[in-house]
Amino acid sequence: MKVYMKPIKMIAWFAENGILTPVRYQMNDESRQHITINIDRVIQRDEEKLAGNRMIIFKCQSVIEGTEKVYELKYEIGSCKWFLYKM
Repeated sequence: MKVYMKPIKMIAWFAENGILTPVRYQMNDESRQHITINIDRVIQRDEEKLAGNRMIIFKCQSVIEGTEKVYELKYEIGSCKWFLYKM
């Protein structure tokens, strides 16, 4: 997997118990066009502390351009920002 750490737009929901689940995200491709990707499955959810910032890492699976891909998303708790971390 290649590390991108690229900011993305995210639609997510919180369960009643406070657990965060990503649903769909949007990013720009190389030609600056918006691509919307639906998250089919969250495989794993971990938490880490990077340079003092708490982050939640989601290992997800989606069908992108006809191919099933596994990738990682990061949610920075302090700033509420989402990143495409690895693909």
